[in-house]
Amino acid sequence: MTRLSVLQYPDPRLHTVAAPVQLVNEDIRRLVADMTQTMYALDGIGLAATQVDVHLQIIVLDVSERRNRLQVLINPSIIKMGGKAEFEEGCLSVPDVYESVRRAAWVHVRALDLNGKTIDVQAEGLKAMCIQHEMDHLQGMVFVEHLSPTNQRRILNALSKQGRRSNSRA
Repeated sequence: MTRLSVLQYPDPRLHTVAAPVQLVNEDIRRLVADMTQTMYALDGIGLAATQVDVHLQIIVLDVSERRNRLQVLINPSIIKMGGKAEFEEGCLSVPDVYESVRRAAWVHVRALDLNGKTIDVQAEGLKAMCIQHEMDHLQGMVFVEHLSPTNQRRILNALSKQGRRSNSRA
């Protein structure tokens, strides 16, 4: 397994719409293993293939306290969603930024598993938020784009300053 590099917002590649996986094979399973290692190493709860510059519809997530309930969703689609909830979200592609985002409180998702079998997933709360967040990545959207233009500018400015500080230490 390999730890992958995560694209950082506002990298334009984060706005690429992911293509469906045509065949769940060993290459896809290897990518999922690498994504999983990357997510756990960075202490994330979800990761979309788009974030590692692979533009295929693949999500890995684990919202369990013990980090032992990995879920893999390939070609996920939301069948139903409902309710309203607000979550403070962060993102491995937007380090050290946490903002409140409104989303559906629950989702019913259909996807493929690592064996290429169709699965149905019902999720609410944190898991529902995570699935919606990662599915946004597959559509070329980053969570900060749910915020007001003023908040988006504030975040971009803060990230720009962080980048300048990092570069001056290099």
